[in-house]
Amino acid sequence: MATSSRGTKFRTLPAERPELDRTDKAILRALQKDASISNVALADKVNLSPPACLRRVERLKSGGFIRGIVALLEPRMLDVGMLVIIGVVLDRSTPDSFAAFEKAAQKITGCMECHEVTGEFDYFMMIRTRDNDSFNKLHAEQLLYLPGVRQIRTFMVLKQVLSNTQLTV
Repeated sequence: MATSSRGTKFRTLPAERPELDRTDKAILRALQKDASISNVALADKVNLSPPACLRRVERLKSGGFIRGIVALLEPRMLDVGMLVIIGVVLDRSTPDSFAAFEKAAQKITGCMECHEVTGEFDYFMMIRTRDNDSFNKLHAEQLLYLPGVRQIRTFMVLKQVLSNTQLTV
């Protein structure tokens, strides 16, 4: 129990993630579909006044529910249409070897994602590049020099069946 400045006693809640109500979820769904929507249009869509909607969006941002607002670009239009998935096995499983690899992976040209995983591999990386020749150059100049790597397995994506940025809310 805590006491307010007025002497009123109230129960304090643990520092947890705040609950989302139906309106918060509607805002998140709408922004995932089109983050360029104006605040006025968003407010209309979720049945709020524009100032109330803006306050909610700001609260969702400061609460960590919204990491950022981005534009999703078309890779082929930017000449990086080839997607390569790489499985990486490190030669040692030590905190230092993992940290060194992770630091170096962040500098790989075209690396869109890098995930530490369980199973046969230690990491999966997703890399965008122009074509086979540009990937071979990247492999020879950057991937072969990643620290602590015992094995790299490369998977060229033939067809993207699904790619979705929207989370279920």
